[in-house]
Amino acid sequence: MFGTELMAREAAAIGLRPLLGFLLAIALASCTALESLAAPESKLVSSHWLQNDPASTQRIDHEAWTRLLARYVVPGADGVNRVAYGRVDAADRALLQSYIGSLEAVAVSRLNRAEQRAYWINLYNSLTTRVVLEHYPVTSILDIHLGPGWFDIGPWQAKLVRVEGEPLSLDDIEHGILRPIWRDPRVHYALNCTALSCPKLQSGAFTAETTEGLLEEGARAYVNSPHGVRVDGGRLVVSSIYRWYRSDFGESAASVLDHLRRYAAPALATELARFRAPDDDEYDWRLIDSDRH
Repeated sequence: MFGTELMAREAAAIGLRPLLGFLLAIALASCTALESLAAPESKLVSSHWLQNDPASTQRIDHEAWTRLLARYVVPGADGVNRVAYGRVDAADRALLQSYIGSLEAVAVSRLNRAEQRAYWINLYNSLTTRVVLEHYPVTSILDIHLGPGWFDIGPWQAKLVRVEGEPLSLDDIEHGILRPIWRDPRVHYALNCTALSCPKLQSGAFTAETTEGLLEEGARAYVNSPHGVRVDGGRLVVSSIYRWYRSDFGESAASVLDHLRRYAAPALATELARFRAPDDDEYDWRLIDSDRH
């Protein structure tokens, strides 16, 4: 994936053994980072984000995000919602930036919990879209290196926004706020990492009123898609999400299967009854670019 063999051949051909060692070290570090990037610990990034106001009736306006999704999300016959990144014009790029700016200005800690959950999901998804647009064309979000470390893969650890004075990264939003506060495995069906194997990007924004239904819809859609679960030659192959975040779905492989059966259509549920654990997992990191698929 990282061209390790090619680098080794070129370095050996010109007799640069020190360079060979250096390049191989980079490749190995990159492989290690790729293996670990999708499994950060669920740990509250700051106790500040526990604050909320149950009595708040404030509603955040996500209409701009809904309009952008309606214009550029392209449903695929395979159940994957793709994005026409190459067709997003300057005016809509500016609209996206303005929308994210409006979210940065929100006093999130003063919202009720339902409004907060929709807020964080929309902020995450709009940020991943902005990151891809800023670096487009790319074949995968893994091709976008924003640091902070030399060997970091993808944009997840870079501080991309400031909310209530605190710089936040995509990892902070997902693993430091959404996962530890809500402790709901269905959040994985709401966040889109712009990859083909990621649960689909919805064609509209999440709101306090619609989030619960969209989480249930997202779970059913993903579990019953080949990117989520499939039986292949008598083997149960699942998305790597169920390995990376197994603790979110339960303490064992049996817990993961219980979760899958809950959302599986009747035919798939019957097949799942034959298994005690997944046989393998996989993930396709190619970009959900409508112009390339």
